Amino acid sequence: MSPQRWPTLFIPHGGGPCFFMDPPPQWPRDTWDRMAAFLRGLDASLGRRPSAVLVISGHWETDPVALNTAARPPLLFDYYGFPEHTYRLTYPVDGAPKLAEEVRGLLAKAGLPSATDPERGLDHGVFVPFKLIYPDADVPILQMSLRRDLDPATHLAIGAALAPLRDRDVLIVGSGMSYHNLQGMFSGRGNADAEAFDAWLGAAVTDPGAREGALARWREAPGAVESHPEAEHLLPLMVAAGAASGEPGARIYSDHVLGKALSGFRFG
Repeated sequence: MSPQRWPTLFIPHGGGPCFFMDPPPQWPRDTWDRMAAFLRGLDASLGRRPSAVLVISGHWETDPVALNTAARPPLLFDYYGFPEHTYRLTYPVDGAPKLAEEVRGLLAKAGLPSATDPERGLDHGVFVPFKLIYPDADVPILQMSLRRDLDPATHLAIGAALAPLRDRDVLIVGSGMSYHNLQGMFSGRGNADAEAFDAWLGAAVTDPGAREGALARWREAPGAVESHPEAEHLLPLMVAAGAASGEPGARIYSDHVLGKALSGFRFG
């Protein structure tokens, strides 16, 4: 691996604007504290700043994949029922429209169509964690959508097509959650399923030789469907993994939120 090649990341982005409000009274006061600390520490852990970040969030699905090409993207407050002040959060980050052209070229070279969207705002899967990662909004961000079919093999291929960006000073980040079953989270049921899936996911990520085949068949894993009734919060991991095919993977964040095991990963 080139000493200047960036790793890729899969990070948790929490629930709505969770880092900027108190948790509900019935929840532990420190529910999100460890996740917030992990996100705040990412910049220092990477050791340097990229020229731009390409983020794939679990909150945007299109067909074909789309890129936000706004020069100064607005924020999309795509969460509901939270305190009024959380709808006044700001994150005045620059977009990266020139990077979008480069991304589209790499996707086209791999036979993967794409589109642009100059108006959509950055959703909370982007601006909420990045307010902690780069609080001064001083690293340009380009958001890319998931493809609506949520096919894992396709998203691994999308990642592979984008791998050259890592040598061009671009950090690729998948933003989702390794566990995302809101009914299970709020009911307190399914902790064992979450634990089983988290253990499987950690083993899959850290075995680069078998990783892509395992991730392509993730629904066969223990606790998988119970942890992800829908796949959109897991698929950003596929893009991050695909962009570091054959390279080491490591768990860099491990926590329990309301009894559910959660993880973050680094590839490369």
